[in-house]
Amino acid sequence: MHISSALFFSVLLSAPALAATVVYTDSQHPPVNLPPDTQVVWLDGPDRLQTQFFGALPADPMQAEAQVRAVLQSPDWQAHQQQIAEVYRGIVHARELGVAKFPAVVFDDTEVVYGTADVARATTLKAQGDQP
Repeated sequence: MHISSALFFSVLLSAPALAATVVYTDSQHPPVNLPPDTQVVWLDGPDRLQTQFFGALPADPMQAEAQVRAVLQSPDWQAHQQQIAEVYRGIVHARELGVAKFPAVVFDDTEVVYGTADVARATTLKAQGDQP
């Protein structure tokens, strides 16, 4: 069976990167000591994006609806939608991995160190076999 190179390439791009370090955290626990290729998944990202895109919504439901409609009809909405989808992909991946609490540093989608967003500390704890 022959798989086209374009299809094969697109599958590789959509697959999670191997040998990656990912920090799952929120704005209350900012990551530190990040190596260059470390990914950060902000678990409070959807709320932060909603506030960024829509602002503080008025208490009056009619005014709030009008404000939301204006954002949804703006030319920038498609880019905003893509940002929201990207943030949720990271959160869904954390759930698929079984990340039970945060902050957490995940190595290669297999090893998890809970209780820290410090990658250097998590690396040391992982090497020692300890968990905070």
